[in-house]
Amino acid sequence: MDNLHKVDDWLAALLANLEPAARKRMMRELAQELRRNQQNNIRLQRNPDGTAYEPRRVTARTKKGRIKRQMFAKLRTAKYLKTAASADSASVQFAGQVQRIARVHHYGLREKVNNSMKSINYPKRNLLGFNSEFEVEAVLLSFLLKQ
Repeated sequence: MDNLHKVDDWLAALLANLEPAARKRMMRELAQELRRNQQNNIRLQRNPDGTAYEPRRVTARTKKGRIKRQMFAKLRTAKYLKTAASADSASVQFAGQVQRIARVHHYGLREKVNNSMKSINYPKRNLLGFNSEFEVEAVLLSFLLKQ
């Protein structure tokens, strides 16, 4: 445990010595790697903790002959899953009107599909979050080694 604190202190000192432009490049790379990780989780239909999403409920759309595709197929594209980076922070977020859809599914909220229908209660499916596979230190060290 003591060795881990030494590595964290050493890494913090290295990051403090970087110029703001280099830190911004590093944060952009970190955000892009985080987005790849999130896209992979959404593609595999699993929560960040590794559990599977609750499957769709059976409706008329699931009948034979209908077009079937994965949930959130378009949400995981770079068009909607945006990265933002500055010298001090990195983030991954959904863009525009897609945020509403993502929020409803991420938190398991109720939503009206259209004006004539009743509200539907969606199950909780965590779209964004950290998991054990993503290691921030590894991304930062690989960036520093490339310098």
